[in-house]
Amino acid sequence: MNGTTEVVIDPVATTGVLSAKLWICRGSGADPFGQRGGHQLLGSVLSRGCGPLDHLQLADLVEGCGAGLRCDTHEDGILVSLKCAQNDADRLLPILGWMLQRPHLNPAQISLEKDLSLQALQRQQEDPFQRAFDSWRQLAFAQGPYGHDPLGVAGDLEGLHHHHLVDLAAALNVDGSVLALSGTIPETLPDILEGWGDDPVESRSQSRPRWSKAEGAGDSSTLNSVETEQVVLMLGQATLPHGHPDDLALRVLQAHLGSGMSSLLFRRLREEHGVAYDVGLHHPARQHAAPFVMHASTGVDRARLSLELLMRSWDDLLNTVIDPADLELAMAKFRGQLAHASQTTGQRAERRAQLRALGLPDDHDRHCLDQLSSLSGDALKAVAQQHLTQPMLSLCGPADSLSMLKSVWNNGPFASA
Repeated sequence: MNGTTEVVIDPVATTGVLSAKLWICRGSGADPFGQRGGHQLLGSVLSRGCGPLDHLQLADLVEGCGAGLRCDTHEDGILVSLKCAQNDADRLLPILGWMLQRPHLNPAQISLEKDLSLQALQRQQEDPFQRAFDSWRQLAFAQGPYGHDPLGVAGDLEGLHHHHLVDLAAALNVDGSVLALSGTIPETLPDILEGWGDDPVESRSQSRPRWSKAEGAGDSSTLNSVETEQVVLMLGQATLPHGHPDDLALRVLQAHLGSGMSSLLFRRLREEHGVAYDVGLHHPARQHAAPFVMHASTGVDRARLSLELLMRSWDDLLNTVIDPADLELAMAKFRGQLAHASQTTGQRAERRAQLRALGLPDDHDRHCLDQLSSLSGDALKAVAQQHLTQPMLSLCGPADSLSMLKSVWNNGPFASA
């Protein structure tokens, strides 16, 4: 297993608490074709035995120390989280190294985790919101890295076996990893990390290849028929990697459109027209082209107006300049989001690990705050006109309603975008 573990140390005055985040730079986006869900399954069994500890011994050690250990698979990486007392770091931190380099991959544990993943996928199919988003991402990303949920696809997941995970584990650190530590740092940390075997080093972030665009399926809408009284609408497109020069403008637009009860979408769809149960905007940080998606849930009788309002809101991005008061509010929300996301040692460590994994400097967020004052309403409009001209629509609900909404979409300004 090649690759290097980069270490980021963030000393914070705490009462002897340490948060560790190991970001392994291979997530569900690296799933081989026909093995979608492989990295999620691998991530779930990393904590089921590693190094000298089987799954019971590992659980006894972590729980006996009153610590917390979990592993989550995302599109761009696998995140292993450990929170413990400083005095237990010498016993618990080596676990992260063993998970990375010496996972047991016990067939019985793989079978157990696979069954749990299949059950989770089944539950997702019962959720109209999840079905709408799955259809949207297929439309936007097709067979690209973000074209499926990290949980995978049921048919692929059922075909995964021990030897598949052995192959994935052998390449787990091929793109490197980042270990971020925040809180009370143990003085014995250098000795603890010596046992990792691949010489974790402190270094500056390295640049990583990025995609400027995603390759979608070519259509602009997709329908998912479900017999329910609810209609879920998702309107958006794949945009930019986190850290792109125009990404900050999109994040301010995200705050303007979908952050809180003063956001444009909440005011327009809920307060002014009362058509949506739930409304918001999804724009996560991604290594490649990130989704920028408006979403709304509504009743069948209000679905048409909801779609028209979403389309109008998207059109406003392209053709109107945001009001100065709304711009200032959006910037204040953006500042608040950054502050709220760095309150705990766990949040600080996770953000440090994510930034390094994405090839961004540790002071990226500070740089974004410094750049806010240079953004104007005209600048946001220009960014929208460059990156938000090809929205795609995903609908989930009763067939009759979907047919009507499809007609509305086809007669709108974006159907042939």
